[in-house]
Amino acid sequence: MNFNVKQHASNRFRELIMLLSMTVFSHNAIAEPLDKSAIQFVGPIAADMQLKPYQTEHNDAIINNLLPSLRHSAKSINVFSETIHWQSFNNVNALTLGGLQALKFTASASRFSQGTLTLKGIDKAQLFINGEKQQSQQHSYELALSQGDHQIIIIAEQVANWHNVEIDYQAKTNNDRLTIHYNQTHGLSAKQLYDSPTITALSLSPDATQYITTTRYYQESSGNQARTVTELKNSNNQVVYRFESGQPSNITWSPDNNTLVYILDGQLKQLHRKTLALNVIAENIQEADDFHYYDNNSLLFVWSKSPPADDNLTKHYRGLQDRWSYARTTSQVYLMDIASGLSKPLSQGPQSHVIEDFNSKRGTVLLSRAQHTMQASVQPITELLEINITNAQTKLLGQYTTFNQAKYTGDDIYIIAGPDFHDGIGRNLPTNMLANNYDGQLYLLTKQGTNILPLSKQFDPAIAQLSVLANGDALIKVTEQDTIALYQFDLSKQRFIKLTTGLDVIEQFSHSKERNPSIIFSGTTASTPQQLKRLKINKDKATIMWDSSPISYANTDVAKLEEFNFTNNEGVEIQGRVYLPRNLDTTKKYPALVYYYGGTSPVTRGFTGRYPFNLWAEHGYVVYVLQPTGATGFGQEFSAKHVNAWGQFTANDIIQGTHALLDTYHFIDRKRIGNLGASYGGFMTMLLATKTDMFSASIAHAGISNITSYWGQGWWGYLYSGEASKNSFPWNNNQLYSQHSPVFHAEKVTTPLLLLHGDADTNVPVGESHTMYTALKLLGKDVELIEYKGANHQILARDKRFDWWDTMLAYFDKHLKDQPQWWQYLYPDK
Repeated sequence: MNFNVKQHASNRFRELIMLLSMTVFSHNAIAEPLDKSAIQFVGPIAADMQLKPYQTEHNDAIINNLLPSLRHSAKSINVFSETIHWQSFNNVNALTLGGLQALKFTASASRFSQGTLTLKGIDKAQLFINGEKQQSQQHSYELALSQGDHQIIIIAEQVANWHNVEIDYQAKTNNDRLTIHYNQTHGLSAKQLYDSPTITALSLSPDATQYITTTRYYQESSGNQARTVTELKNSNNQVVYRFESGQPSNITWSPDNNTLVYILDGQLKQLHRKTLALNVIAENIQEADDFHYYDNNSLLFVWSKSPPADDNLTKHYRGLQDRWSYARTTSQVYLMDIASGLSKPLSQGPQSHVIEDFNSKRGTVLLSRAQHTMQASVQPITELLEINITNAQTKLLGQYTTFNQAKYTGDDIYIIAGPDFHDGIGRNLPTNMLANNYDGQLYLLTKQGTNILPLSKQFDPAIAQLSVLANGDALIKVTEQDTIALYQFDLSKQRFIKLTTGLDVIEQFSHSKERNPSIIFSGTTASTPQQLKRLKINKDKATIMWDSSPISYANTDVAKLEEFNFTNNEGVEIQGRVYLPRNLDTTKKYPALVYYYGGTSPVTRGFTGRYPFNLWAEHGYVVYVLQPTGATGFGQEFSAKHVNAWGQFTANDIIQGTHALLDTYHFIDRKRIGNLGASYGGFMTMLLATKTDMFSASIAHAGISNITSYWGQGWWGYLYSGEASKNSFPWNNNQLYSQHSPVFHAEKVTTPLLLLHGDADTNVPVGESHTMYTALKLLGKDVELIEYKGANHQILARDKRFDWWDTMLAYFDKHLKDQPQWWQYLYPDK
């Protein structure tokens, strides 16, 4: 039966065929050939080819350009107007074939596996695993495959006799077994999560008839360099204009809907939307940013000035902020005339200014600035200013702490700030509790500063971003429990209305300026990848404009997700979720991973990110993610417990939640539980290691081991501690700074611990991991320390990200699966 017939068989018969076609290869003294029925074949490709690619100077380029078609085609490929169908390799009955041929199969590993794959009878070929070219020694390839599905493609250029072609596999040990099959359905991979196209920027025109998106993706050939495409599209999602020469930034639309302005190649350019004609407005705009059409003829923007390079032997600190590399850069606001290119300053002085909003009809601009550029305060004071462009008069509207954002709404002003804003008028807490000012609240500044109204005291979600609609209502992005949602604040009725987006996490949004506005937004759910959607506010029904799922995740199995909440010992419900491995067999025992953050924001339900829960489940782990006490998005009282706690409530919730998990999910092996977190979550991992032995392995990335040194040395340590350790300092509350620091209890650690850190981390300096590593090493504990060279607080570069993900899984495989081979492969004992 050929491949196409199998594809159209009944589901039951198809499953039987797939089962029979799977071949398992284990260790033998002599390599064993792969079953040809489990391999797909396509060819001849371009049978009239006079010269094979290897006979030219462009061999690799030719093969690499063909590879995507082979990787993503399921039934056939089209080459020079000819349709060539995939078929089972055992149906090939030819001595020689013209052009090129290709073989494709999936190698599934139930654990990290090593072995040798040998091509016999193929004189010239290139072999690719998951799109990455492999190097050979005399037609043999050394494989090192992590648990999961791996696509293998062989592109043959020279074969003397196809009857003699065999693919042999010899496992390194009896445990390095591979299952070979051609089932199109496969598990989720790391490269899918990182390389797949994602929309990184979007902007909707004021009249809602056009929009711009920037899409980023990665390819093997480009390495760490992302490929980006920016396109102007109409309301039918048709491309009107593509920015081919580079990627524009600072895109802004004219109020009359005729033009848009952007920066590209160091030039400020204007594009006419109807004619697509271009003209250059200005060229000498280095360090210019945040452009807005003030009116149809002028632009508002911020122009920064960095100090000259400092070649002195010393650096004299003028204040706490001088630890920041950008502290002495100042930014001022300018107005540029489009016709002449002339710019005039609207602000001046030693303080940097930020554009909050503007109203060209009133002739005013709303600005904010730090009161003192080098003030010694854990709660910086922000001044809110209004500048009249006509007469250049500046009006001080107020001086505020916890300030975040301001926008005009008619004659009034919306403000986002913490609960303590304006002497605490936004607080909704018992009198004995200190507010967590990361819990954003909405306020209304009326009559130009004479009165301030709290609008969200009874609204539990934490407000993060604000935009104002044409009717004066606010469109806000909020953290709501473990989701990121969009709400409309109806100003006339003083109520919040949740918009029906159909997504768990809204990443970005843009709205039109119409009276009945449209919104475009991108986001994900916990189990589905990114989508771009459009919503008309009055209808509140979202439609999909773009979906990455069929592009990059077709035929991909994703982990099943279940909600798991429990009530802690204080009677508070702690929310969480559980990701289950593919093909779960509840009669077996599975290892589990527990993930948390704890640093005042929840772990949201994004499909992917720095910590890929769906990928961990694909590697055979039950993954539990919980939202411990102290997180924003659950109400002010819940988030306020983060203040002056430093893990006190968080640790209890993690321990109690893990016990509740084990009581519910009986297929989890209690002796094989790992835990991990990053930043504050890394601090929690270290702290938990001093409080419990319930975990069998732990990982802390960029964690804090000594609260005092983080407070004094981290770039933003003292600012963050202004909330996390409010009113507490080493000299007036040394109990908090010492007894809550993991390193002061290092002797209690019994769990194997892996410390990960970027050696260029400015947020949590790498010394925090060094301190804990030193203590545990001197105590003879099981500890590992791995630094990523040149990496800051996050591991962003593609090659480092894959290595980082592999390192974490390999460490857990070693300790939770009794499979040290992957770890030894990455970090040999030598």
